[in-house]
Amino acid sequence: MLGRTLQEVSAALKQGQITPVELCQKCLSLIKKTKFLNAYITISEEVALKQAEESEKRYKKGHSLGALDGIPVAVKDNFSTSGIETTCASNMLKGYVPPYNATVVQRLLDQGAVLMGKTNLDEFAMGSGSTDGVFGPVKNPWSYSKQYREKRKQKPHGENEDSNWLITGGSSGGSAAAVSAFTCFAALGSDTGGSTRNPAAHCGIVGFKPSYGLVSRHGLIPLVNSMDVPGILTRCVDDAATVLGVLAGHDPKDSTTIQDPGKPFMLSSLTDVSKLCIGIPKEYLVPELSSEVRSFWSKAANLFESEGAKVIEVSLPHTSYSIVCYHVLCTSEVASNMARFDGLEYGHRCDIDVSTEAMYAATRREGFNDVVRGRILAGNFFLLKENYANYFIKAQKVRRLIANDFVNVFNSGVDVLLTPTTLSEAVPYLEFIKEDNRTRSAQDDIFTQAVNMAGLPAVSVPVALSNQGLPVGLQFIGRAFCDQQLLTVAKWFEKQVQFPVIQLQELMDDCSSVFEIEKLASVSLKQ
Repeated sequence: MLGRTLQEVSAALKQGQITPVELCQKCLSLIKKTKFLNAYITISEEVALKQAEESEKRYKKGHSLGALDGIPVAVKDNFSTSGIETTCASNMLKGYVPPYNATVVQRLLDQGAVLMGKTNLDEFAMGSGSTDGVFGPVKNPWSYSKQYREKRKQKPHGENEDSNWLITGGSSGGSAAAVSAFTCFAALGSDTGGSTRNPAAHCGIVGFKPSYGLVSRHGLIPLVNSMDVPGILTRCVDDAATVLGVLAGHDPKDSTTIQDPGKPFMLSSLTDVSKLCIGIPKEYLVPELSSEVRSFWSKAANLFESEGAKVIEVSLPHTSYSIVCYHVLCTSEVASNMARFDGLEYGHRCDIDVSTEAMYAATRREGFNDVVRGRILAGNFFLLKENYANYFIKAQKVRRLIANDFVNVFNSGVDVLLTPTTLSEAVPYLEFIKEDNRTRSAQDDIFTQAVNMAGLPAVSVPVALSNQGLPVGLQFIGRAFCDQQLLTVAKWFEKQVQFPVIQLQELMDDCSSVFEIEKLASVSLKQ
């Protein structure tokens, strides 16, 4: 049951094959069994069981609230949850319990979803590995998969097996690991420069970043207001569309949301892609891109072409400036947003009472890690009176040029862009930490952050396993507010490639039959 998609388990609940409480208990026991992954910061067991009982009463009366009623979900720990600690994986907010729910969390609960817990992340969502939070790094479930272990046996290795686990990517690594390890059916992440799509690619699941303004940010603890978007992590594209149908739409508490109310929608099944035009941005073919990811990218383009779609090379000329531009704008907004954590109103407060200034300084020194403090310093430097025009204003102008690049490409008749999501598959933790957070983020966000600056929808879809037996994802980018069209194309592609299910038999010996899922005959990009 746990290996099924959200839609399949929703149907099983309706037919009475399983009850919401049984499903919740199965997920809770699996969360405990996979505790070593460190995917969750807080497990909301009592809340979840209570919500599952309420859901069960509704099903018995035949009054189910919809597709999400009774479905276990997880939420990244930078979304406010009423009565449940929300830490952003930082000492600054340890013990902070919000008095309200983020709009997206409230919308999930209004539909009867069951909240399993809050997931791990990089501190304040600053990072691309989920390795920098105060609760420790998240381990990628694929480190323990049969597919990866079998490939590793062929290689001579003297190092300790335990130290060889892989990162999940970040910063929504906890949410990605939670979905990938079958402990929930959907999870919320946040996406400022790729924080939902990057871990989705590394964990072999679907990671969707909606158009900016389609989904409310109210209650998402802000990193970069002009780029933050709540992201959706699921095991298939249809499930992401189901969740989006619930989350999307106007929110009076967030003035940047669209005016239209959201409405649930079903993705139609594309049978004919011959009317589609797929763009391949030539600037994304960078020297750092691994040969395997490049090969999957080109095979995916060939797949569309062989099915009759028009595949053309396009240019996004300002791509090379985007990571520098993103760095300036991101740190500037971070510096502004982090000013609220001063030890006065909520969160950590130091014991020093010599003066208010000394209390501020010591509180922030104790509360923030080096990464957060580094970004605050950089941002304040860019915002200094003498630097403002040279850095911040100039970066805003470049951001407009980057957004216009996308507009020009879509106006030329291209429907969807196809790009890599990450430079390579997931790397071992010990290799990842050889580089500092800033260097890693600059490398890992290369294909993802321009989309945030332009406010476009994008989705990472797993395509195949690398030679090491690890997932590789590709990214589809759509026109602003054409999220439905984007997901429809992604769904067609997902069906063609038939990505294999993660095999975690050893972890889940008591429910291993779930994972013996039949492979459907289909085109595999491995060929």
